[in-house]
Order: sequence, then C-alpha cells, then structure tokens
Amino acid sequence: MKPRLPLAFAALALLIAAPLGAEPEYPKMGPDIYDVRADGGTLVGDALRRASAEHKRVIVDMGANWCIWCRRLHATFEGDSSVAAALQRGFVVVMVDVNTRNGTKRNAGLVERYGNPTSHGIPVLVVLGSDGKQVTTKDTGELEDGAGHSPAKILQFLAAWAPASH
Repeated sequence: MKPRLPLAFAALALLIAAPLGAEPEYPKMGPDIYDVRADGGTLVGDALRRASAEHKRVIVDMGANWCIWCRRLHATFEGDSSVAAALQRGFVVVMVDVNTRNGTKRNAGLVERYGNPTSHGIPVLVVLGSDGKQVTTKDTGELEDGAGHSPAKILQFLAAWAPASH
C-alpha cells in the first residue's frame, strides 16, 4: 500500500493546482479570451505561416480581458455565423493581449511594430498580408452598433480587406 500513497498525493496535488493556472485574470468578466502569457510576436509569426500556406490574411485583434468591447467583438466573431464564415474563408485571427498590469505593458513591442494602434483604444484590428506587411488598421468603434458590433459592418470591413482569391 505504501507505494500508492505518494502517487495519490501527487494526483491530489495536480487536481488542486490545475484550476489555479486556469483562473481568469478578471473573474467577474468570465473566462479569458486573450492569453495573458502568450508572446504576441510568436502568435503573429505562427499565424503568418498558416496564412501564407492557406492564401489568407492575418487579423491581429489587440485587446484585454477586462475590456467589454473586446469581449463583444469576440462574441460577434465567433457567434455570428456569417462573420465566422467570412473570417474562416479569408483570415487567420490572432488575439493579442495588450493589457497593462502592474506597470507592465504586455506585447508592447508588437504594438509599437504596428504603429501603436492601441493609442486610440481597444479593441483594434491590424490586418496583415501573408507576407507580414501591414495592410490596414481598424478602430473597431466604427464597427459598433448599439450595445454590440454590427455583423453587417464587420462583413463590409472583411470584404474590403479579404485576399483577392476569396
């Protein structure tokens, strides 16, 4: 029986520790939509490789987990079937956390690389060609409608910046 006791304690420790790593940054807002530990440059690099292989563009969605408008945009991207289909057809979406917490600006180098688009607020969208060149930047306030984002406005934006083959 003794050999099993250390295994039981190890299993119990894992069960207790697992939820600690999954705790949302702002629990009252719900589950995190941006990975607070991810390196934005790595995420964009991976997305560019995929976009190149699939002949798509990359949308870098810069925001923070505390931001209600970031969450609303994310909900429209995933929850509206026409928006989700347009994104799937022509884009690889990368969500980059740009929150400032405890004096640290997350992914500041990436924000600077694309001309500091967050200076006017979040969420902000940066569209990249599959070659990594910045195509356009979108203040998502222009996509809002009432208490959310307009699927029609988002679709119009996506159509304007979709790759030629889509």
